Amino acid sequence: MKTVDPTEHDHPIDVIVIGAGPAGSTTAALLAEKGRNVVVLEKEKFPRYHVGESMMPFCWYTLERLGLAEKMDEIGFQQKHSVQFVTTDGKISKPFYFFQHHDHPSSTTWQVERKVFDQMIADKARENGATILEERKVADVIRDDSGKVIGVNATGPDDREETYFAPVVVDATGRDALVASKSKWRTRDPKLNKISIWTYFEDAKRDPGLDAGATTVAYLPEKGWFWYIPMRDNRVSVGVVAERDYLYREGETRDPAEIVDREIQENKWLADHIAPGKQVGEYWVTGEYSYRSEFCADDGLILVGDAFAFLDPVFSSGVFLALKSGEMAADAIDEALSDGDFSAKAFEPFGKKLCNHIEHMRKIVYAFYDEDFSFGKLIKKNPDLRGRLTDLLIGNLDGVDFEELFAAIGEICNLPEELDYGFRAKSREPEPALA
Repeated sequence: MKTVDPTEHDHPIDVIVIGAGPAGSTTAALLAEKGRNVVVLEKEKFPRYHVGESMMPFCWYTLERLGLAEKMDEIGFQQKHSVQFVTTDGKISKPFYFFQHHDHPSSTTWQVERKVFDQMIADKARENGATILEERKVADVIRDDSGKVIGVNATGPDDREETYFAPVVVDATGRDALVASKSKWRTRDPKLNKISIWTYFEDAKRDPGLDAGATTVAYLPEKGWFWYIPMRDNRVSVGVVAERDYLYREGETRDPAEIVDREIQENKWLADHIAPGKQVGEYWVTGEYSYRSEFCADDGLILVGDAFAFLDPVFSSGVFLALKSGEMAADAIDEALSDGDFSAKAFEPFGKKLCNHIEHMRKIVYAFYDEDFSFGKLIKKNPDLRGRLTDLLIGNLDGVDFEELFAAIGEICNLPEELDYGFRAKSREPEPALA
């Protein structure tokens, strides 16, 4: 066994990050920039494939802080200026042009290939001084007798066992959700139980002008929908999201390709746009999209990105919340390192703020799936709230009052009660004795 112990080194490890995706690499890059000694353990060899290509505009702010906003255009990712919605009969909404509401460089965002995008952030973390070790699969965290997380056990190349110690461990393991899964903290959303099937097309149709890179949400019956995401190099990401019972109907095909082809015909705009295209690559399937960890942190541990929560793909919040949580976690960890306080309680402000952001997005996701709701209906009844709705769709969540918007949505459909977990840190204080 190879043991890496901070007490035996001139520069002890300050932070271990498990996972080099956008959340983990953002956390690592910003902490390394502050002079912290960060080691990132990534189970795969980069670059690697990942879905989740569409960026919310306010991703720009974290990318700018990382020094990567200009690089996005240097790489040549497809620019995205808007999001639009299409009914099953092919009627398209007026696009939500981001620049009409927020005249700022962030209003031009991107559709990205994740293997390139994720590699870019990982490279930035390395450039800032973080050590990223690939092909290191973390089996579990290490706890001391009090339950505090003090390190991790990993398996490296050639099945070599490795142990790493640090005062703070960041779980950025994505949907694997290492700690939440092993600790049985992961809780499914009570309603958002969707599955998705997706693939890629070349030579499919693109809308003209500014709409060439627009994310299109194309509706299906029973509140299912397709994403249609134009990317560079003449490729479009196309995926269907719906209830399992809708996609896998009794007595009908269970073949992913046949299901996608069948559902494409349920939306006239989508069928027209895909007709000239050629499907390329494989079909991917994932299910049980939405969940949240019961706790955001433990002593010596903090959860970020999909390792903490995943909401729903409909408004492209996944990468945004990964970047945002990584940025927030880096600031919280840097303060904890300065204070010498690595208790779970020290990370609760991080969890509360992050859950507040997620709950804002969760309300609009619930509305989207409600049979009585439509954006057209909302804006027709409340034209003055278009700006607040756009704030939500672009990720402008800090310091914006959405009370009036949610009240108006609540007049059209039922909104969920806020979840009473996730924002707390794991408490290891003894329960009070019963009288």
